[in-house]
Amino acid sequence: MSYIDGIVAAVPSANREAFSRHSTEIAAIFKECGATSVVDCWGDDVPESKLTSFTMAVKREANETVIFSWVSWPSRAAREVGWKKVMADPRMQPGAMAMPFDRRRMIHGGFEVVSDV
Repeated sequence: MSYIDGIVAAVPSANREAFSRHSTEIAAIFKECGATSVVDCWGDDVPESKLTSFTMAVKREANETVIFSWVSWPSRAAREVGWKKVMADPRMQPGAMAMPFDRRRMIHGGFEVVSDV
């Protein structure tokens, strides 16, 4: 069964084009390292809530937009090997690529697929 890395972050709304370029560059690296697909989405209908929400989770500021992304892998084992390759890639080293958002407020996690209809 496939494996998914999920990401939620807040990106300055003015950085939409920079985020799009960054997404394309990152996707190429992940695909070279074994990912089957990379999907990056720009928030369009992300409601506020009083208890919990995407916006609260990433501490979105008024001038930011929530992004939601996922990377698909053939398996968790492929993901583990792939992430090692991604992190060793010279393009991913500190300072090699400008980040169009604050990574400290990014939420990331690995998920086992239980349904894919």
